[in-house]
Amino acid sequence: MAQHIGIVACSAEGAALCYRTICLEALESMGEHNHPEITMNSMPMARHLGSLTAEGWEGVAELMLESCRKVAAAGASFAICPDNTVHQALPWVVPRSPIPWLHIAEVVAEEASRLGFKRLGILGTRYLMEGPVYPDALAGRGIEWRIPPPPQREEVDTAIFKELVNAVFKDATRRMFYERVRELAAQGCDAAVLGCTEIPLIVRPEESPLPTLDSTRLLARAALRRALA
Repeated sequence: MAQHIGIVACSAEGAALCYRTICLEALESMGEHNHPEITMNSMPMARHLGSLTAEGWEGVAELMLESCRKVAAAGASFAICPDNTVHQALPWVVPRSPIPWLHIAEVVAEEASRLGFKRLGILGTRYLMEGPVYPDALAGRGIEWRIPPPPQREEVDTAIFKELVNAVFKDATRRMFYERVRELAAQGCDAAVLGCTEIPLIVRPEESPLPTLDSTRLLARAALRRALA
């Protein structure tokens, strides 16, 4: 019997993509109309942003724990969060969590290592690109990383918070992401991490100048594997 998956949501679009991926990809192994039981708690993103903008990660952790306790009370065996940025709060979450967690950056780093990538370009919110979430996960695997320079980081961050999380997907923004990936390729990167869970909704792998690591779907697949183990 499959384990019950708990989803601790932050942004709606990323959480929805993660949920759909688990349900749809479960069909191959579990059969038609079947997937592991899933409980999602979706706290308004506005509640996270107050702590996030002040980089008050302990405050973010309290919100994640509030959600985690709810999915655990509903029977979830473990938790995932399809939001890369708030993983910076996970060190304050895990010691007090009622259930174990899968870490999105660890899942991505494991896949990068499996595929033999040596230097990753990281795209995501400013907090994610400038923070320790991916550097910490990649360091133990000997994988280097690069991020865009400050003006381009701001451009990516604005696109995420003003467009992607609100399900606004513009062709001009898609082209901007491809240009950022080209610049990361020029820095010697051999793959790009789509490190905001909405970026896979606008970046098309077949059009990207570099291979992409889709953090949202990789996390969903890791959760599915764990649920079925």
